[in-house]
Amino acid sequence: MLRNTANTWGWPAIVLHWLGAAAVLILLVHGWWMTHMIPASPERLTNYSWHAALGYDLLVVMVLRLLWRWSGGVPVLPDGSRRWECLAANLGHALLYLFTFAATFVGWALAGTMRTPLTKDLFGISFPLIYTNHDRAAHELLEDTHKILAYLVAVIIVLHIAGALRHHFIKRNNVLRRMLRPVAASA
Repeated sequence: MLRNTANTWGWPAIVLHWLGAAAVLILLVHGWWMTHMIPASPERLTNYSWHAALGYDLLVVMVLRLLWRWSGGVPVLPDGSRRWECLAANLGHALLYLFTFAATFVGWALAGTMRTPLTKDLFGISFPLIYTNHDRAAHELLEDTHKILAYLVAVIIVLHIAGALRHHFIKRNNVLRRMLRPVAASA
């Protein structure tokens, strides 16, 4: 199934969801490891470069995902969902998009504050810098902001996963299954 319906996600939405989820989780773990475990060295710059490259690709996936969501609609929550559940789902998704985009754009700006600007994605495609400044204070401010936003994304992801697991194990509905594959929702 290509298109989203009122009851299920189409395969493009599912693929973009899991590509984005994998990229975000890898970036969160790698970012923490890179800033906490690797001493300042040339190896750290290589890791920053790889991190930025994956971040650029995440940005592309997020834009595609948002465009698909806007063009294809969103499946409704199951019958019997309470008002607070609908509000929490909508707010959670909005915050997840907002903070993921914010962390990505701040990371993109941060890439222009490095001694060697980081401009390539994983496929070698060049991204123009959106900000260039070699002032150490600007770099540190962007780096701290990027970290805070990443931690906020991590918290929202934990809540998102908890909500999905609640739907699956406690409410026993198809909210989680329909993001795994399109046919599961109708089964």
